[in-house]
Amino acid sequence: MITAFRRALDTWYVKAFFVLMVGAFIFWGVGDVVRMVGTATWVVKVSGQTIEAQAFQAEYQRALSAATQALPPGQEATSELKHNVGDRALERIVGEAAMTEVLRNMRLVSPDSIVASAVRAMPVFADPTGQFSKPTFDALLRNNGLTEQRFLQSVRTDLTQRQLLGAIAAGVLAPQTQAMPVYAAIFEKRAADTVEFLLDRAPAVPPADEATLRRFYDNRPDIYATPEYRRIKAVVLSPRSLAKEIAISDDDLHAAYERAKSGYIQPEKRSAQVISVGDEAKARALLAAWQAAPDWAAAQEAAKAADANAVALDDATAEQFPDPALSKAVFAAARDSVTGPIQGSFGWFLVKVVKIEPGSEKSFDAVKDELKDRVLAEKATDIIYGRANTLDNLLGNGGSLDDLPGDLGLIPLSGSLDAEGKTMEGQPAPLPEPAELRTAMIEAAFKLRPGDPLRLTEAKTPGGPAYFALAVEDIVPPAVKPFDTVKDRVAGDWTFEQQRRAQETAAAAMLAAIQSGRNFADAATIAGVIPHLTPLVSRGEGAAGMPPELQRVLFALKKDEPTMVETAQGFIVAIPAEIAVADPAADKAGFEKLRSELSRNMASDYASVFQDAVRLRANPRINRTNFDQIVQPQP
Repeated sequence: MITAFRRALDTWYVKAFFVLMVGAFIFWGVGDVVRMVGTATWVVKVSGQTIEAQAFQAEYQRALSAATQALPPGQEATSELKHNVGDRALERIVGEAAMTEVLRNMRLVSPDSIVASAVRAMPVFADPTGQFSKPTFDALLRNNGLTEQRFLQSVRTDLTQRQLLGAIAAGVLAPQTQAMPVYAAIFEKRAADTVEFLLDRAPAVPPADEATLRRFYDNRPDIYATPEYRRIKAVVLSPRSLAKEIAISDDDLHAAYERAKSGYIQPEKRSAQVISVGDEAKARALLAAWQAAPDWAAAQEAAKAADANAVALDDATAEQFPDPALSKAVFAAARDSVTGPIQGSFGWFLVKVVKIEPGSEKSFDAVKDELKDRVLAEKATDIIYGRANTLDNLLGNGGSLDDLPGDLGLIPLSGSLDAEGKTMEGQPAPLPEPAELRTAMIEAAFKLRPGDPLRLTEAKTPGGPAYFALAVEDIVPPAVKPFDTVKDRVAGDWTFEQQRRAQETAAAAMLAAIQSGRNFADAATIAGVIPHLTPLVSRGEGAAGMPPELQRVLFALKKDEPTMVETAQGFIVAIPAEIAVADPAADKAGFEKLRSELSRNMASDYASVFQDAVRLRANPRINRTNFDQIVQPQP
């Protein structure tokens, strides 16, 4: 056979066949090369850098994966979402490339030690005790499709960029002309004359007949209906579900307690009234006056006259007092005694401690259960990511919840629940703790539909990540309860509605009388209600006697302009009684604090403007054809 085959190779027609085959391969190969010549494979060119399709696709896929995690289970990313994610990823790449070029030209760089310290300080890589965890670091990079080198370079660029932007923002100071109207708006105080039309003081309402109650019932079917229920089946993978596989010794718990001990110590706090002045003689004169008349309001007035500052510091720890000498004096002083003068770094202080909140420390036994959860989460870190990947692969390959292996440490569960997580009996559904996991499972149950594909979902919890896969087996729609079973409730609701309407009508009549020119007090007398004056409050300051519903609209009113608001207790008719204009000169410390905050906001705006300018100057060239092929490939 072999001999015959060799003879055939020497014939002219076989040789001609091979020549044709070689020619065809050459033609096709050259054709491929020819077709590739001139074909652009880049997505964007910026600042002398070329971002190839492969690099952009990796960045885009990471961003798309993060964006789709927020979608309901089983829902695919829309074309619009993909393009939005792609545009943001492209903008991020362009900005990073443009800024990298600027940093390179300015010879700015962050040392390796600074980069390492920054990464170790990131909370996302910390174990339950707050320490950097290399397994967590590796797992998170792996799950997000990042290499360690790529991530560290990104951190280095970010740190170096902050150096530059910090220098740009340094020295930015909001002008006084800008800060003063903001201060006046924030610290303006108002009080109001008010009257209340309370529901529990409404005139008595005669009982309604059954026909009236039935009409009331028929017009409100949603109120007297059972909620929608979802019958679900699920499996849960969490540190607690792996507890049987993980041994925790007393030594582990004591070690965890020592690592986290600072978090179990509540330092002593003190509230103090403090006067600061630059001259010792003035300080002694103010001390004598304060000790003779220990009234804080009088002390503030005396301080103002002496060009001194008077502030109250509430519930502050020793570290929160602005001067070490002041802090030491406050925590050594007896309560309700005026002490001083105390020499500090920038002047002299007088102090009166008005409140002492003793410190405390939680013992090992008091936090033992909490420590078990911490150590469990720490030890489960290495296990749970691997189990989650295995579970994800099984579900992705069409596995059902009933056929999953028994060695993954899963907790199976099933039952019916409503959107509040309650069973048909009105009890909390037996979903696993913690609350973050329960909430995520309830939300998923009411986003899915029967027959949706199984999907592994991650829930962030204080004890570490937890995972679950959930299927909706059936939906029980809402159903209106029979009238006879809710008749008493309907009667109570009807009576309440009549009382509410009566009080609303009375309040509206008083408002109309004031708007027509009647005096507030006279209108109140005619309405049979008693006026009350609220305390002075600022926009963001609550106080007893100032209803939040009124406070929200009070600062939009003109002097003598009445208003009417509804509260849970009834209705309020009010009119501004006092408007106290804020004076920056009387509160230099508060004004400067606000000005500093405005300056920080301006500095942030300056940095954003600079970054936008860098991107524009880089003049990026975008290959939209390749961009579209990656973001929305044609079938």
